[in-house]
Amino acid sequence: MAKQDLQQLRSQIDELNLQLLKVINERGMLVQEVGKLKGVQGTNRFDPVRERVMLDLIVEKNEGPFETSTLQHIFKEIFKANLELQEDDHRKALLVSRKKKPDNTIVMVKGEAIGDGSQRFIAGPCAVESYEQVAEVAKVVKQQGIKLLRGGAYKPRTSPYDFQGLGLEGLKILKQAADEYDLAVISEIVTPGDIETALDYVDVIQIGARNMQNFELLKAAGSVNKPVLLKRGLAATIDEFINAAEYIMSKGNGQIILCERGIRTYERATRNTLDISAVPILKKETHLPVLVDVTHSTGRRDLLLPTAKAALAIGADGVMAEVHPDPAVALSDSAQQMNIPQFNEFMSKLKPLCNRNL
Repeated sequence: MAKQDLQQLRSQIDELNLQLLKVINERGMLVQEVGKLKGVQGTNRFDPVRERVMLDLIVEKNEGPFETSTLQHIFKEIFKANLELQEDDHRKALLVSRKKKPDNTIVMVKGEAIGDGSQRFIAGPCAVESYEQVAEVAKVVKQQGIKLLRGGAYKPRTSPYDFQGLGLEGLKILKQAADEYDLAVISEIVTPGDIETALDYVDVIQIGARNMQNFELLKAAGSVNKPVLLKRGLAATIDEFINAAEYIMSKGNGQIILCERGIRTYERATRNTLDISAVPILKKETHLPVLVDVTHSTGRRDLLLPTAKAALAIGADGVMAEVHPDPAVALSDSAQQMNIPQFNEFMSKLKPLCNRNL
């Protein structure tokens, strides 16, 4: 008799479980609709006042046997899961989301595939100073089997009195040296009006950290048929970084390479704090290739090798670093650039760790 009673009670519990499942899923669908409306309105998905009203109502109507604190904990978990469901639904809508496109995006740059599973290197001076300087670096970059040459022609600087770059003349120098050594050019463009001009000189448009949320620049870069290297902002969250890439892709340009370059924290031992965990997060959340700029993240040439090893080990699609023939006389960021012997040693240590021998 007792066994039959137990079985009957368990059957009732099973039925209630199914009813709860149905109600929870119905609630989830309603919450998704709320999330869509909030998205249209531009309001925050999380509403703490609304959550407090719902919790107070649960307290008021609770007749036991559960303690009020227990029920509040259970419902807070339900609220949290529903909020994540809203955010998840939002993620599905993003063009850059891996849920939108499960396969990796491969960006082709002058015959070099970025994001195909092989790890690449990008190297060059912080700023273009002269043809001789760039050509000397381009020569050693070519000797190391690297195909991608970086160099700053337009330099956004913290102080208006610092070297601002050579502008268009710098792009011409980069193009001349790159053509001589059959390299691709990556250079930062800082204003929307310069995008069209830059197309004749660069193979990849770089949007720097300080311009990650320059939305007009993002839209301009998204409106041309040219790969874009987008750097993470100084204090940008990963969500903000992903949405910046979405600005570019929403205009029709899907040739986007993300670049983690460190974020600003309270730590002063390095120029920025390299958020190495951002690499697997970005690769999980998006289908875009992800690079790590070890130079700007650390600001110290003695840390370039260990951080580059970490970037390769964690699965970055490539590493970016700066090289100068004589860093002591560089017009910008002398402390973070390698000289040519240091660069050769840097590459000799990294090549055996790379999943593609150069």
